[in-house]
Amino acid sequence: MENTLLVGDFLFVNKAVFGGELEIPLTGIHCCRLPAFATPKRDDVVVFRSVEDSTPDLNIVKRVIGAPGDTLQMVHDTIIRNGQRLDEPYALHTAAIPDTQPPFRLQLIRALQLPQYVGRDPGHYHPTTHDWGPIVIPPQHYWVMGDNRDESYDSRFWGFLPRDHIRGRPLFIYMSVASQPFRIRWNRLFRHPD
Repeated sequence: MENTLLVGDFLFVNKAVFGGELEIPLTGIHCCRLPAFATPKRDDVVVFRSVEDSTPDLNIVKRVIGAPGDTLQMVHDTIIRNGQRLDEPYALHTAAIPDTQPPFRLQLIRALQLPQYVGRDPGHYHPTTHDWGPIVIPPQHYWVMGDNRDESYDSRFWGFLPRDHIRGRPLFIYMSVASQPFRIRWNRLFRHPD
């Protein structure tokens, strides 16, 4: 999510908005789920629980690119949602060398996307992290991506985000600490991560 968020930013998160679980501080114990009074919208920054079994309690922050029913495609790093090219001033493309993924990773990406692929020839569909789709987002799922596109481990790698994994929406950065050298980034305090 760099530069929207930086390493060392601490977020105050509204868990009530999307019906997130309450957590007992300092214990990691989750109890009662709050009723939702909103649904995640396109371009929202959300906090969600990891979908991978190896990190089930890891909180992740990404931007919602696609909502249920949306048709998404990426062509040479440009997102096309429902036939419209997205203007993404927040997106960074920092890699000087094109990303090359190992064959097993590309096979996994294909396996995750193929059931939702709506292109002409599924047999010849071979997505990469920079060119994929068109795919349709299934009900109760979202497509999320990091703003630093070349360094983000997001829906392109692990698939669709189930609605019940979304914990909340960040309201503001309440503390920001840099480590090299150690200092507080006063100019980032109380900023909204949009």
